[in-house]
Amino acid sequence: MNTTTCYLNGEYLPLNEARISPLDRGFLFGDGGYEVVPVYSRKLFRVDEHLKRLQQTLDGIHLANPHTVAEWTERVEKLVAAAPFDDQSVYLQVTRGADDKRDHAFPQGVAPTVFMFTAPLVTTPDSVRATGVAAVTAPDTRWARCDLKVVALLANVVARQSAVEQGCAETLFIRDGVMIEGAASNIFVVKGGVLLAPIKDHRMLPGITYDVVLELAAKHGVPHEVRDITEAELRSADEVWMTSSTKEVLPITTLDGQPVGTGVNAGKPGQLAQQMHVWYQQFKDEVMRRG
Repeated sequence: MNTTTCYLNGEYLPLNEARISPLDRGFLFGDGGYEVVPVYSRKLFRVDEHLKRLQQTLDGIHLANPHTVAEWTERVEKLVAAAPFDDQSVYLQVTRGADDKRDHAFPQGVAPTVFMFTAPLVTTPDSVRATGVAAVTAPDTRWARCDLKVVALLANVVARQSAVEQGCAETLFIRDGVMIEGAASNIFVVKGGVLLAPIKDHRMLPGITYDVVLELAAKHGVPHEVRDITEAELRSADEVWMTSSTKEVLPITTLDGQPVGTGVNAGKPGQLAQQMHVWYQQFKDEVMRRG
């Protein structure tokens, strides 16, 4: 039985005791937004950026934010302090709440449902990172506002499950001949010594780890471009990476059954991916672990 403390509508309680109405619009319509905040040594990772992205999502679906940044931070920090583990993954969710009927139109006078819980932060084992992971591609048939971090994730779930059933770690979405992102990650490509990142527009979720990678590239003088990455460039890349709060920087070494890269480095983690992983760990140590 899971007795981890969670937060639900102003109350801290054991997770196994949390209950919502079956008429909650998050349950009926996927009508809500969410965030996942990594925690290192009980310190929230870029919480302001995560809460800014949550605000952008709520604005995008016309749902009033129930808390200020200070109120969110206070509640999350209390949840983190009560957990029995130092490195955590905190999930925040806001839905439009529970009406007394099922109707597509927004209800009036209904309080939003606010839910949070925390779990141990599970990152990629070194043994997996040393070999890289396999991925597949699929047409991107999702809606046009993929920049919003909404709870309606069925298309992403189905794509990720397709990867799992093929023994792979991720599905990469292709839209109109352009590589967009992964089902649960951002994707970077290295080609000719240049790090390529997709444009942060309505087609992809603007990742916090994505931002850190580009900051580290700029800091260490890595040539990089933010632009559309064609499917042809993806398939002929020297390196392909997936990034997220839990995956951090993880090389994709096989794509649709074919090795990524050429020559003796084909199908192996690339040099820049390995270097970026080192820089990322140094960044975490300097910003999150010390002091």
